[in-house]
Amino acid sequence: MAGEEPYWPDELFSDLNRTGPVPLYYQVSQRLEQAIRSGRIPSGARLENEIAIAQRLGLSRPTVRRAIQEIVDKGLLVRRRGVGTQVVQGQVTRQVELTSLYEDLQSSRHEPGTRVLAHETVPANEVVAATLGVPVGSDIVRLRRQRSTDGTPVAVLENFLPGDFSDITSEQLEERGLYQILRTRGVTIRIAKQKIGARRAQGDEAELLGIDKGSPVLTMERIAFDHTGRAFEFGHHCYRPDMYGFETTLVAK
Repeated sequence: MAGEEPYWPDELFSDLNRTGPVPLYYQVSQRLEQAIRSGRIPSGARLENEIAIAQRLGLSRPTVRRAIQEIVDKGLLVRRRGVGTQVVQGQVTRQVELTSLYEDLQSSRHEPGTRVLAHETVPANEVVAATLGVPVGSDIVRLRRQRSTDGTPVAVLENFLPGDFSDITSEQLEERGLYQILRTRGVTIRIAKQKIGARRAQGDEAELLGIDKGSPVLTMERIAFDHTGRAFEFGHHCYRPDMYGFETTLVAK
């Protein structure tokens, strides 16, 4: 929605109390938050800039800036370079389970999209070879993809597979999730070791995710095993934290 006209509902702010004890920035932020949560201001909408809003409301720019920052801090708005202030798209919350991101997006009624960035056969380095249980220098498959939800970039995925999966095509990867493809190949996914973390965006990740250079990203590293105990996938992925989150249930013993 970055190319659309800025959105601002004047009618929500027509009766601001300018003489009462409640600060004006707070009145603006509360009404703005309610409008976003109710859907009155739609997901992905781009707001006018602070100067224009201040002029519309007859307020100072610092007052408007503070009001908007309150909503940014709550995760409902995000400031994007070259776009401005935008309502955050609905975040994808992922259960920590043995599913792929593609499947999670589908099950949560989001429209997944995939752009294949790299699809190649390369020699296994020491780390990947040890993880997949193959000789160093043997052929493995390297995949790198940009995953989007409803047209908005959400993740950069890099996966390494044993060489016997080299006939998987880019067309298949664009149409289905990796785990869906592997299941059709007879792979029975049984167990995975997974590590979740965070770091700053590196290389081209910020550009691919539509965030500022050096912004924080969520990370996940996963090694998945089939029913024979063979490691069939080694992946390390990064996600936009404003669009994505992990969820798990903890049970006391």
